[in-house]
Amino acid sequence: MQTQNIHIAIVEDDNEIRQTLNLIIDGSAGFSCKYAFPDGESALASIGNLPLDIVLMDIDLPGKSGITVTRQIKRENPELDIIMLTVQSDDGSIFESLCAGASGYLLKDTSPAELLVHIREVYNGGAPMSSSIARRIINSFRVIDNPLSDRETEILKMLSKGLNYKEIAKEVFLSPHTVKTHIKNIYSKLHVGNRAEAIYKALKQKLI
Repeated sequence: MQTQNIHIAIVEDDNEIRQTLNLIIDGSAGFSCKYAFPDGESALASIGNLPLDIVLMDIDLPGKSGITVTRQIKRENPELDIIMLTVQSDDGSIFESLCAGASGYLLKDTSPAELLVHIREVYNGGAPMSSSIARRIINSFRVIDNPLSDRETEILKMLSKGLNYKEIAKEVFLSPHTVKTHIKNIYSKLHVGNRAEAIYKALKQKLI
């Protein structure tokens, strides 16, 4: 039997969505939603002084983005859980939100019933995500086969730190000519034409 309400605030700039969420949540047993904000600035001015457990945060807000607002709220109120509720499903938005301190990431096509389940999940210590978001995160951790040898990987790491051929040769006890050959092989294997492209691709594919 539910004996205590979960207190929720909404940060959403779309009036219709904000009002609908407010009505759904506040009208459900075990949930209370007395605060809703149309932008990040008004939320930041009030949230720290309110008796809240969870904030539902849109990303695409006027003024400060929901990610920026999340980061600031978590800095000042680390115990407050924030769930991103957004249409944004790109990798950048997902990872920036999680790095900012979000406890969950849901898309706006989440049904009302699922949303309430996920809110309670966060309240109980979970970290819910829409299934498509979870899949993107899992895919990001899959290891890409590294076409480079250990020596080539070592040399590319040194290139990324700004070392030139002679400095690398000295570090790995090889001749500059041999280092140059290794670098030529690196470019060939990564299908790039220069140092900057090689470093960018290697970092993107998590080869170094």
